[in-house]
Amino acid sequence: MRHAVRFAATVISCAVIATVAPGIPSAAAPPGQADVRAAMDQAVETGTPGVIAAVVDHTGRWSAGSGVGDVHTGREPRQRGRFRIASVSKTFTATLVLQLVQEGRIGLDDPVAGHLPGLLPYPEPITVRQLLQHTSGLPRDLPPELGWQSLPEVDTERFVSLTPEQVVRSATADTPLRFEPGTSWAYSNIGYTVLAMLVEKITKQPIEVALADRILRPLRLFDTELVRDQPLLTRAAGHGYEQLYQPPRGLTDVTVYNYSRYFGSGSMVSTTTDVNRFFRALLRGRLLSADTLAQMKQTVPALDGNGEYAGFDYGLGLARLPLPPCGEGTFVWGHDGSLPGFGTYSLHDESASTQITTVGTRNITAPIDSLVARFQVAAAAFCELETTTTARTTRLATTLPRLLALGPMNGR
Repeated sequence: MRHAVRFAATVISCAVIATVAPGIPSAAAPPGQADVRAAMDQAVETGTPGVIAAVVDHTGRWSAGSGVGDVHTGREPRQRGRFRIASVSKTFTATLVLQLVQEGRIGLDDPVAGHLPGLLPYPEPITVRQLLQHTSGLPRDLPPELGWQSLPEVDTERFVSLTPEQVVRSATADTPLRFEPGTSWAYSNIGYTVLAMLVEKITKQPIEVALADRILRPLRLFDTELVRDQPLLTRAAGHGYEQLYQPPRGLTDVTVYNYSRYFGSGSMVSTTTDVNRFFRALLRGRLLSADTLAQMKQTVPALDGNGEYAGFDYGLGLARLPLPPCGEGTFVWGHDGSLPGFGTYSLHDESASTQITTVGTRNITAPIDSLVARFQVAAAAFCELETTTTARTTRLATTLPRLLALGPMNGR
């Protein structure tokens, strides 16, 4: 992972984003499709092979695409195709956990060891709430010997298969907690694998079954699934690519991949339309009671690698994100997702009256200008974009994939 970390350091500013005003006022009226489409085209022009988006706004529901879905054939990306949603999976996992909480089957402040005895090696009690909110202190990812230590390893290790227990035990066996549980914030994919195991323990079902019974079928999300260790991506929106080797070698196709290492934290596949439908149901109270949803929205400041405020806040599997291109005080709810070959934003106003889910098909090696343009795609659904890109926008557009990412954008 060291090579990748050096790469990330060259393109990502760790400067602190200025604190925005409290509260979540309604976002400005969406300006229509022009800014979204222009930002998508800009993302393609600056290095992302293809971009798609599904939008809900005052004009209705619409989708758009730009670039190509296959760099070899030149075919367009499929706007209704499936893609790897990466860490957006966490909001699905969190929703399952919170449903069990409101049913009285677990408590938010229950020590997880009471439900999964012997799984974690730490004497300090770690609660369900802390796992959901990334305040547990658990390691972020697998240890270096099992992770990606260089960009070429992203290619060569694509068929590695791990069970959830192997993931958790490998990550925690010889690694201390990063801090006393509940005293700080640090993103942990391992924590969400533990939560997925908790869902299976409490429901006595594979999480795929619980997810289908509780969320996917009731909402008719027929193109969405949690993938345990299947490397194929069927009905893909487009191929995912990365520059894993030095030129003159071109982009490597990373569409086919076994992401069992991110069970519960980032292994789901979906479509832009399905993801919007999920967040609409979540934010409008169809999946959780008003009280439980309010707890999900109780946030703490997210911290960067230096322990300073990262510019956004995190609840129980749900992020509250500022939109600098839309001006001070504009916030949205949602999550982003970052995997090799796929970078996603799924953002929604308070009532899910305005929504966008957008994905680009190059991510961990995408040029910084392309990352910024893709953040602008998401912001453009909520406001008329500024004519110039501010430093705050650039920092947030590059910090979010770094902090809320899977894989080689990050250290542990």
